[in-house]
Amino acid sequence: MMTQDFPALGLILLFPALGVLFNLFWGRRAGRAAVNFVGAGVIFLAFAVTVWAFVTLIGLPPGASLQCALWPWIEAGSFHVEFGLKIDALSAVMTLVVTGVGALIHLYSAGYMAEDEDYARYFTYLNLFAFSMLVLVLADNLLQMFIGWEGVGLCSYLLIAFWFDNAQYAYNGRKAFIVNRIGDLGFLLGIFTIVAALAQHGVWTLNFTAMSHHTVLLRPVALAAALLLFFGATGKSAQIPLYVWLPDAMVGPTPVSALIHAATMVTAGVYMIARLNFLYLLAPTAMEVVATVGAVTAFFAATVAIVQSDIKRVLAYSTISQIGYMMLGVGVGAFSAGVFHLMTHAFFKGLLFLCSGSVIHALHGEQDMNRMGGLKSKLPITYATMLIGTLAISAIPPFSGYFSKDLILEGAFASGHTWLWLIGVVTAGITSFYMFRLIFMTFHGTSRLEPEKEHHVHESPPVMAIPLIVLAALSIIGGWAGLPEWLLWGDAFKRFLAPIFAPRGPFAMPEVVIDVHRFSASTTLSLIALVAGLIGIFLAWMLYIQHPELPERIAERFRGLRELLWRKYYIDEIYDLLISRPLFWTSTHILSDGVDHDLIDGIVNGSGSAVEGGGEATRKIETGNVQHYALVYLIGAVAVAGYYVYLVMR
Repeated sequence: MMTQDFPALGLILLFPALGVLFNLFWGRRAGRAAVNFVGAGVIFLAFAVTVWAFVTLIGLPPGASLQCALWPWIEAGSFHVEFGLKIDALSAVMTLVVTGVGALIHLYSAGYMAEDEDYARYFTYLNLFAFSMLVLVLADNLLQMFIGWEGVGLCSYLLIAFWFDNAQYAYNGRKAFIVNRIGDLGFLLGIFTIVAALAQHGVWTLNFTAMSHHTVLLRPVALAAALLLFFGATGKSAQIPLYVWLPDAMVGPTPVSALIHAATMVTAGVYMIARLNFLYLLAPTAMEVVATVGAVTAFFAATVAIVQSDIKRVLAYSTISQIGYMMLGVGVGAFSAGVFHLMTHAFFKGLLFLCSGSVIHALHGEQDMNRMGGLKSKLPITYATMLIGTLAISAIPPFSGYFSKDLILEGAFASGHTWLWLIGVVTAGITSFYMFRLIFMTFHGTSRLEPEKEHHVHESPPVMAIPLIVLAALSIIGGWAGLPEWLLWGDAFKRFLAPIFAPRGPFAMPEVVIDVHRFSASTTLSLIALVAGLIGIFLAWMLYIQHPELPERIAERFRGLRELLWRKYYIDEIYDLLISRPLFWTSTHILSDGVDHDLIDGIVNGSGSAVEGGGEATRKIETGNVQHYALVYLIGAVAVAGYYVYLVMR
């Protein structure tokens, strides 16, 4: 495949890096206006360079890529790794999402964080987050990807715990950091497995293109490496069993939630699997695991979202669920569909989070939907744009989520995963229900606002409203790139990505093909998913508009089920019982009290006590009494003489 040098790729990293340096060292002195201008401006510049690179790329033959070798990085014997950047069809989509949606979130932040005293530190972290994610998606090798992977993990900790003077917020930041480090252990072991397998045959590389040419060498370890890497993805992309950090990440500023959940961190695991598709296609069992975990996570998180009252927590569980859909797509081999949903999700989920931020901003920090209602007329722009985002995530045509979610479900069905398809359809109905529950509780019905807050409700300023409008437009038209092949420019998105997911090597399986001509089923499957979504909307309308007294009665009737969902299936409690408490007990009673205090301190203190005791005994002998010394001398002389006599007489 054709590769063209494109030195300007380095600017995509340089601009956010300059933003980090400026805001870190001069931001506080330069003032709020300068920080806002630089903090958002550098991401818009990175987006402009990305568009330039994208236009250049589509002018090249299919499968071509742009590259920029920056510098030699690691040289250890035969093992060489360069720090280089690469844009092909897949990384182009991701980079456009990160810089485009990220730029809008940065712009929105200028309004949302306007009253915060630590705005320079905030934009430093936000620019660093974008920089780290761009390192991840532009990396041309697995080790460099891991550097970006760790960078977004660090930044998530810094931003989740941004208001660290609140002890709970600081704890939630640590929780996110530690859970992700557990997943990263799997990622590292996966890298080591690949290196060991290739090194046995004298191949020393982690370059993606080079690795894809050695699938025969990777086949023996493909299952182990793929599962280990996927374990890392369950941490970063918040899938079962390492999803528990994401709902608690809501304590950070709302634009941070939008950036983490929509454009950057949580999509990294999906991108990694898509990038290493040649490895996963060698291991069908690993793909089964990915698809199953994705489907189960999607359903699990959707059911928990039904009972949440915090507007951001509803969206947090929604993110976990939607990432599950993406995992289902790449797991059944419909890589293009999974990446397509990643892109459309960035539009509508970024929009939904920013809209929730607009509501919270208008209500001076209120996040409980039970204390909202009747905001439709007071926040018309926020309402209209959030309704568009809700229609998109509910997969209602012609909004973007309809096209991408349908392709995933069709891919699951076409690949023979009927049960996973059914779970996906049911989850689609649940998604529509809890999202329209959010809309109806927040914007419709009678106002439940506190009187002092109701008088001060106002629409967001233009700097916050403009990103909402742009993302709303993308949530409408963003899915049209994946129109079916019999419509207009049909299947353009899949054709653009096709060279990335072409099978490589004698053992590779091709990407799953959805044959719309063989199925009239394509339309049937689409209608089934659509009907499930419409049923969810209807039920939400009946319960929260027509009969608002019913939800409380149903909750009372099914108190046990409601408690199960409210407690999130007691997963946190199970982790606490089986993992946290045993670790704390072991740390306290065995390692601290036993090893550290009794053993180590015992040896050290015992040695000191022995020396002190010996000194004390010796001190008693040295009395300074001449008669005592003479007596001891006489006793010693008699003892020596007696011993001599004994030896002679023998």
